[in-house]
Amino acid sequence: MSQHPMLASLRGSDTGKVMSARQAVQLIRDGDTLATAGFVGIGFAENIAVAIEALFLDSRKTDRQGLGRPRNLTLVYAAGQGDGKERGLNHLGHDGLLKRVIGGHWGLVPKLQRLAVANRIEAWNLPQGVICHLFRDIAAGKPGTLTRVGLGTFVDPRHGGGKLNKRTVDSGVDLVRLMPVDGKDYLFYRAFPINVGIVRGTTADPDGNITMEKEALTLEAQAIAMAAHNSGGIVIAQVERIAERHTLNSRQVKIPGVVVDCVVVAEKPEYHMQTFVETYNPAYSGEIRVPMSAIPAMAMDERKIIARRAAMELSANDVVNLGIGMPEGIASVAAEEQIIDLITLTAEPGVIGGVPAGGLSFGAATNTQAIVDQPSQFDFYDGGGLDLAFLGLAQADREGNLNVSKFGPRLAGAGGFINISQNAKKVVFVGTFSAGGLKIALAAGGIRILADGQARKFVHEVEHRSFSGPVAAKDGKTVLYITERCVFRLCADGLELIEIARGVDLQRDILDRMDFVPIMRQAPALMDERIFASPPMGLRPQMLEIPIADRLSYDARQNLFFVNFDALSVRSAQDIERIRQAVEWRLAPIGHQVAAIVNYDRFSITPELIDDYTGMVKSLMERYYSAVTRYTSSTFLRAKLGEAFRKQVADPNIFATRRQAQQNLPDGA
Repeated sequence: MSQHPMLASLRGSDTGKVMSARQAVQLIRDGDTLATAGFVGIGFAENIAVAIEALFLDSRKTDRQGLGRPRNLTLVYAAGQGDGKERGLNHLGHDGLLKRVIGGHWGLVPKLQRLAVANRIEAWNLPQGVICHLFRDIAAGKPGTLTRVGLGTFVDPRHGGGKLNKRTVDSGVDLVRLMPVDGKDYLFYRAFPINVGIVRGTTADPDGNITMEKEALTLEAQAIAMAAHNSGGIVIAQVERIAERHTLNSRQVKIPGVVVDCVVVAEKPEYHMQTFVETYNPAYSGEIRVPMSAIPAMAMDERKIIARRAAMELSANDVVNLGIGMPEGIASVAAEEQIIDLITLTAEPGVIGGVPAGGLSFGAATNTQAIVDQPSQFDFYDGGGLDLAFLGLAQADREGNLNVSKFGPRLAGAGGFINISQNAKKVVFVGTFSAGGLKIALAAGGIRILADGQARKFVHEVEHRSFSGPVAAKDGKTVLYITERCVFRLCADGLELIEIARGVDLQRDILDRMDFVPIMRQAPALMDERIFASPPMGLRPQMLEIPIADRLSYDARQNLFFVNFDALSVRSAQDIERIRQAVEWRLAPIGHQVAAIVNYDRFSITPELIDDYTGMVKSLMERYYSAVTRYTSSTFLRAKLGEAFRKQVADPNIFATRRQAQQNLPDGA
């Protein structure tokens, strides 16, 4: 590729690569394509952005036509980089400075939003992980990125190709195209040269070797630097300090000096904060670990109710992603329930393990196990490494589609949402049922709706498809939609209502507040009462129990179904429902009745649930069992279970040992 015209003069200098921010940005030409690294405020080169803005505004004052320089730039970035006000990429939000923006997330850059909404720039929104991988593929000289990420969403060319306004559509430029491979649909995201890469680190030497010891994340900085260098462009690196040549530990150098052209030392401390709200937190850089007791408990409101219900979907050893906003509360609930050590929390910019931070420090984390580069994290995500993802619920429709990216003139952008929601094994969307003015009160194991929100979230058709319900249903993905008053599940036909909070009126508080009628195959179950009470819910022992599916086994040769309920504790109506679903899932495909033996050693059940439990068992017996025996070594439990079962069946057949239970199965059962 053709080289940047200023490279020769830079490489001929004998003063090293250190220069002022003004000198560095003067190398940017009109029409250049800039790629910037950062996540909110983490790893963002604020000083360079300030210098670009100042150069543009100063040159506009002296130009006879009032045109600033540089102008007509193309800006490419993966994650949101801004504070929602003035900082970050908002410095570049001037008419004439930018011609085109290709961004992963727009919610933190209102000044860029305004240019896009006013049709003053070409504007694209592509998945965050795709842009990260595109940087790496540009560096490798590949024609683009081939992936299934984005199928069925607004970035699919059949649904808009990621274009956000009329000017982009009229440009005739297509960055995404559909490409079938071996009978399967893929999306191909076209590569393009990067003329200027803007990155950040902690320490540099005069040769441009960059370390990141005080940074909360390493992000996509290395990929951007290599992409710009291999495109014949220049790389500008902002750092906090300069070290002598040959003093940096080579194992700590994240960006080698061979790909760096300009090193800028931050001129003010506020230009090099670790996050946009913290100058430096040693816990974010792994310098120290903090006690888990430092994580504050949430107030008992609708956010905590939602986070608690969502936390019930966690299983031991899950690898989990928490989205920004409402999902952040799940980490607090996990700490309060003392289960955070049983799961591995991750965040898309590269965090593995620990506890993610919130607000404008989102992306950072304390007590992490590892920090990996953002493109590598999305390799892990896209390949199915996530067991469970909790993401925000902004707007959903009858097909289970979700919109988190565009609402009228407001461009939020999808960020990593598309990558994560499409590739996690299980997805849980969390959010209030309505928005704008919602007020609730806790009441007797449930809630009362005092005032509903003004904006409906469950609409006939979403405005922007950030998540495709039909694609997820076709793939057999488990998807839940959790609110403070009810829970929906994605099925082949769309959204199914499966749970409702006690105290909530189905017609008044749910159906009348939706633009469509959800699927209701049966009366929705009551949400677990523990969610609405102040004490901890006791999730730790529940998570350490053997999963219900692993307690069931079938021997086809003997036509014998064995149920291991050893040490199982039934504490809620949801527990009973999980047992029913698991047994049906295991036995329905067999197509004929089976003989069953049930182990009730150390089994326990909340007294008020016994009738519901035995009723469920009777239903299973009638449909699936030719005969059933039970056993427990506890005399007390045999008596209690016998008494309960006799209300539903004539002979409960409860014995002291498994051998007795098996011997007492009828011949030929």
